[in-house]
Amino acid sequence: MATTLQPAVDPYGDADEGEPLTISEAAEAAGMSVHTLRYYERAGLMPRVTRNGSGHRRYTRRDVDWLILVNKLRKTGMPIRRIREYAAMVRAGEGNEAERLELLERHRAEILARVAELQANLEAVDYKINLYRERLASR
Repeated sequence: MATTLQPAVDPYGDADEGEPLTISEAAEAAGMSVHTLRYYERAGLMPRVTRNGSGHRRYTRRDVDWLILVNKLRKTGMPIRRIREYAAMVRAGEGNEAERLELLERHRAEILARVAELQANLEAVDYKINLYRERLASR
């Protein structure tokens, strides 16, 4: 399962790619199923993936890094349409960094609000757990 917190390289920049990966290898490296990877491609979240001579998809390390980021955005609740918007900005290249920053800062604020809500809910659960522990300890 992928544990990278952030992409190691700019997903559309130049990097030493190493050996190309099959769709199964790329999906595993990115911590997702092949089905999810194909869905992300169809949804317009991936750059055009190269194919080998027999037509099989070949993924680069850069592709995997991008997939890891997309997966993290999804797992933190970013809608597909907003990830598609972000991907389009990245593909467009330099000149829209302020818009990218605004999109990610807005998403971060939404994550923090959910974390605060979860923390409050956890406190209620912890209260009940402690209540039952105290009752059982006094028997």
